[in-house]
Amino acid sequence: MKLKALGIIAATGLAVLSLAACSTAPGGNSSASKGTAIGDNFKLGYDLELSGAVAAYGNAGKKGADLAVDEINKAGGINGKQIKVISKDNKSDNVEAATVASNLINNDKVNAIIGSMTSGAVKSMTPNVTKGAVPLVTPGGTDDTLTESKGKVNEFIFRSTFQDSYQGKVLANYTADKLNAKKVVLYYDNSSDYAKGIAKSFEKTYKGKIVDKVTFQSGDKDFQATLSKIKSEDFDAIVMPGYYNEAGLITKQARELGLTQPILGGDGFADPTFISLAGNPGATNVYYVSGYSGRTPANDITKKFIAGYKAKYQSEPSMFDALSYDAVYMVKQAAEDTKAKTSVDVKDGLAKLKNFTGATGDITVDKEHNPIKDAVVVKLDNGKEASETVVKPN
Repeated sequence: MKLKALGIIAATGLAVLSLAACSTAPGGNSSASKGTAIGDNFKLGYDLELSGAVAAYGNAGKKGADLAVDEINKAGGINGKQIKVISKDNKSDNVEAATVASNLINNDKVNAIIGSMTSGAVKSMTPNVTKGAVPLVTPGGTDDTLTESKGKVNEFIFRSTFQDSYQGKVLANYTADKLNAKKVVLYYDNSSDYAKGIAKSFEKTYKGKIVDKVTFQSGDKDFQATLSKIKSEDFDAIVMPGYYNEAGLITKQARELGLTQPILGGDGFADPTFISLAGNPGATNVYYVSGYSGRTPANDITKKFIAGYKAKYQSEPSMFDALSYDAVYMVKQAAEDTKAKTSVDVKDGLAKLKNFTGATGDITVDKEHNPIKDAVVVKLDNGKEASETVVKPN
């Protein structure tokens, strides 16, 4: 999910520029570094949002990753070596995420990194990851430019989730074809690259009419004025790319104003906090794109993941748990495929990963380091998952 700092925390231009100035640029030549050597243990770093504005995503990610590590270590590890986790909190701050990445690589000598959950954080980490020649697998960063920008592939950046442009297409086609919505209001987070990316892709693909485009900002709480404005308009659905904090509140306030039309969003809705903020009655006739559904297991690995998660945490896993679980197993598969001696070998294995079966389905990594995989459109009614529609990559 593009999770540009989940659209809630934005790195300042100066901070990003200063990071880029002292590190190899994304997509740049990493040959100056041979990466980190794999020693007696396989060192796996977590650069996650464990506190701060989007901690719900980061803590889910840690749980899913920890479950995978436990399973792998019990089964003998990676190439016979146990995984040693070094977990650090980036505090939902993009600049801190870059600092954490540098510490994990230069001080802890990790062989791969899981994180971050937001696109903004991953962007800020990319120069340090590239300079250090250590692969990163983001479970939540969906910005298209994370893995490829200006025609160049970012050599050490990978993801277990799909990118924003795909989500925008899924939403556009589902809105028109499945909901038969001929007119929509596009209401998105203008402070989030994640939301703007989905909105742009939706506009490009949607076959109906966008009767109005309105925006909100991360951190906003009161949406009454905008909702009152669009209430007087003629439309069939509200398409709302954004994250759970604002999207949940908007949904609640929209329903209280009597707006009963379907509300659709990206995977930023895919956290229980969305339902908590919207309220069960408000979270009705809501649809969102997900990389995972517990009600429609993709395969036997999904069933194993769900059972293991419930046994370990006594709760239901979310999409972000599943994506992080898959990210760890992708690293394992890549390291084993290449009989990895260094972090660069792990990177090479990730770039060639094909027909990998994970909790979120089958994954093949394409030439731009994006996973080719199915998406699921989830419908919520009264705060509960009511149905799922599997969407194949196009």
